[in-house]
Amino acid sequence: MLPTFANPLESLDPRQAAPSTAEGQAAYRLAEGDARWVEALVDCPGAQELYTYQLPPGMAIVPGDILSVPFGGRQLGAIAIRLVAELPASLNTAAIRPVEEVVCRSFFPAGYWDLLQRVAQYYCTPLMQVVRTALPPGLLGRSQRRIRLNRAALPDAPKGFHPAAQQLLDKLQSQKSGDYTWQFLQRQVKGARAGLQELLARGWVESYLEPPAPVRPKLRQAVTLVQPDGADLSPRQREVVEVLKRSGGELWLQDLLQRCQVSSSVVKGLAQKGWVEIQPREVLRAEAGGFGGGVGAEVSAEIGAGPAELTPDQAKALAALTTLQQFQPVLLHGVTGSGKTEVYARAIAPVLARGQSALVLVPEIGLTPQLTDRFRARFGEAVRVYHSALSDGERYDTWRQMLSGDPQIVIGTRSAVFAPLPHLGLIVLDEEHDSTFKQDQPAPCYHARTVAYWRAQQANCPLILGSATPALDTWAARASVPSPAALLTLSLPQRIHARPMPPIEVVDMRRELQQGNRSIFSRSLQAALMELRSQRRQGILFIHRRGHSTFVSCRSCGHVMTCPHCDISLTYHQAQAEGYESLRCHYCGYGQTHPNRCPACESPYLKHFGSGSQRVVQELALELPDLRCLRFDSDTTRAKGSHRALLTRFAQGEADLLVGTQMLTKGIDLPQVTLVGVVAADGLLHLADYRASERAFQMLLQVAGRAGRGREPGRVIVQTYSPEHPVIQAVQEQQYEPFAEQELAHRQSLGYPPYRSLVLLRLSGLDNAAVKHTADLLAVQICQQLPQIDLLGPAPAAIARVDNRYRWQILLKADTFSDAEREMFKALRSHVPTSVSLTIDVDPLNLM
Repeated sequence: MLPTFANPLESLDPRQAAPSTAEGQAAYRLAEGDARWVEALVDCPGAQELYTYQLPPGMAIVPGDILSVPFGGRQLGAIAIRLVAELPASLNTAAIRPVEEVVCRSFFPAGYWDLLQRVAQYYCTPLMQVVRTALPPGLLGRSQRRIRLNRAALPDAPKGFHPAAQQLLDKLQSQKSGDYTWQFLQRQVKGARAGLQELLARGWVESYLEPPAPVRPKLRQAVTLVQPDGADLSPRQREVVEVLKRSGGELWLQDLLQRCQVSSSVVKGLAQKGWVEIQPREVLRAEAGGFGGGVGAEVSAEIGAGPAELTPDQAKALAALTTLQQFQPVLLHGVTGSGKTEVYARAIAPVLARGQSALVLVPEIGLTPQLTDRFRARFGEAVRVYHSALSDGERYDTWRQMLSGDPQIVIGTRSAVFAPLPHLGLIVLDEEHDSTFKQDQPAPCYHARTVAYWRAQQANCPLILGSATPALDTWAARASVPSPAALLTLSLPQRIHARPMPPIEVVDMRRELQQGNRSIFSRSLQAALMELRSQRRQGILFIHRRGHSTFVSCRSCGHVMTCPHCDISLTYHQAQAEGYESLRCHYCGYGQTHPNRCPACESPYLKHFGSGSQRVVQELALELPDLRCLRFDSDTTRAKGSHRALLTRFAQGEADLLVGTQMLTKGIDLPQVTLVGVVAADGLLHLADYRASERAFQMLLQVAGRAGRGREPGRVIVQTYSPEHPVIQAVQEQQYEPFAEQELAHRQSLGYPPYRSLVLLRLSGLDNAAVKHTADLLAVQICQQLPQIDLLGPAPAAIARVDNRYRWQILLKADTFSDAEREMFKALRSHVPTSVSLTIDVDPLNLM
């Protein structure tokens, strides 16, 4: 039998999507007959007020519906906010235009609109930008103007008119359909506007609006047998009937045609005789990879049943979590390998049993296959995945399934914090310290941890923040007793099965150089790598940069190859399969072939400095040719499903060593890894950012925690030219609390978060003088209106130019920022010229 999916939007009670405010509830009551107009938020830049539209006769709308509405000369997407029975006398009702259509029914659960408004207010962002971030792509769309030939009015040999009109006509006649977008024609024909006016006046062409094409449910033709016996059939038709009988009475049309090797006319003939029905049926688009078979498959049996018993620390933490039936933020502070995932799973089980849902957020798309496989082994088809690597259709279908209200677990990255689960019973942020939970650009610059806190408050459910190296903001908020105002801390100080933490060996690379070792690998690391293959074990090699070399410099004149569009050096890459060398900018994407001579002095002596993941793999091939390596960075994981494929290959033993960048530090669980090597720790230490020490400590301790998670003990080797650095010493001791307390004291003395709040204003534009002038004006205005706020700048950003856009910054510091101050920040946009863009980053994590 073919699967049948109920449309969750059809079965959903409209009041489940009603706003929690009294005003919103009143609007829903209007939906039953009194409303004649609807106020909608239109998806148009600069259109932040609500616009009123007429309800056509027979059209039923509830708040949250996605609409198609006329706006000027365009057809735009809009969201119904509230229904109106009476309009102010000042409005001319005859001039109000009607709603064109309801694109799709309400995509909001209860209270969802309040959450979006809170995000917009706190992060100083226009409401529609928050809506576009929250909804799956494709629901809101913008129409485009098209021009087509009016062949009926076109003479046989048109001539004697404007040259631009002739070019337009030639272009339209060159295509069979005679139809192009106006945007395309403007690029192809100089003076296209004047030419179009002449063609329109003559009636030879037509201008029309192509409505937006939102994502729709995916349909397939299904064939159902309705008359299993009888006569009057051809031999081929009888064969089709027999195949349908053996298949349970239903098959997809394409599958049926392939099995029987017949044309569609045979099946249509059966339908005309009343033997079968051919009907479109929805097919849910699912993430690539499906169930099981991915990373973690080798431990799926253990995860499916759960360990025989929990450790005392796990049992204590779980007992505390299961008693929480209301809002309570919880920090689950557990060392790497302490079994935090098992605690999450056991805490989620009673939530599903109560008919509620759970939301699990992870920092990296590459982690979702592993976590999904492990959760699906236990919870089956109740597990859904939602992140930006899915196609628009997959995200659309998953969103609709979430709206059904069925008990389910949604696993996803930052954007999944907006998952529309109507009955939310638990939220989990795994690796909550990770900076990828914060969006820098485009707006809204929200932090998933903050939004998850608000969602948990709204749903009155617990929020679990899990990490071995919590963010210092989180650590400073901890408490020893449950309280909605403070963070309850639960500890997992030991690894499961009493496995020891791997010892960390720090290698002074200065001494290696003094003793004649010019390799990027220390002698200690080389020996450890050589043992991997002979002992049939696996290892991880971490390097903080991708590519081959950090920069290319001329040894004759010192010239450094830089990006022509950014104030940054180009990174050297080798494409061995294609047989060429290239230089790439990791900020704007610019690339060029590697020159044979210095462009400044024509010297052939170009040298590559620094090491990236590509060079590490190349050096390994030269020094340890028998070692099988896989590279795991953003260059090798661009394709959909590549994260899962690479980690699965490694888990199945196809390689001895996994060489990668920061993605390797984000909670990947590979029990067979016994060695972790850090090639160059120094690249993490010396950055012009007050969070540099915190990030370096977290990253190094997290990657060290990948070793020794299985039965065999682990070992970690950290190479550095600064072994005396406080961060390196703290990592070697593997003690989080002393490091956190020392760093917090330093933050407090300087007046940085979590003791004071920050807002970063980022300005950029093509004209450096215009950007600087705008920054100066905004700084003066802020000082005049908000003299109580500390203002640093304006100043050029650390990288002053990216993609030909000059960048300036203004940093604002205060104990807290009031709602009135946030409104003032939003109002600054009206003083910024169109040639300059302004991004307001509240609680910034990146000041570079």
